[in-house]
Amino acid sequence: MKPASLHVTTSEIVETVTITELCRHCGVSADWVIELVSEGILDPISGNQTNYRFQSTCLARVSKAEGLRRDMGINLSGIALVLDLLEERDRLLAALSPFLTEELPEDLGGDWLLADQRDVSSE
Repeated sequence: MKPASLHVTTSEIVETVTITELCRHCGVSADWVIELVSEGILDPISGNQTNYRFQSTCLARVSKAEGLRRDMGINLSGIALVLDLLEERDRLLAALSPFLTEELPEDLGGDWLLADQRDVSSE
């Protein structure tokens, strides 16, 4: 895979990849990526079906989508829902992190115990 190019805007640097680079890195076909775009799972930053460009963060999203399809047989609508829910979970966990006294459980990202729960469980 050739290095991703950088596009500079006035406020930030955004690293991008082509549809070909995305497919090569994730081991998926261009048709699959186009289906992800048409379902709203991926949002290209420029181009059309033959020369889409994506933010490099799409690499992880495509890999997760492919795993859900391959390993669990989830359809495109289900993949969209699961990925949205995972992102929402991550956002909520980040918002809650100042209130956590210990890490979250493994299935949520670590060991967890809220201060209020610790007080209740010791009674």
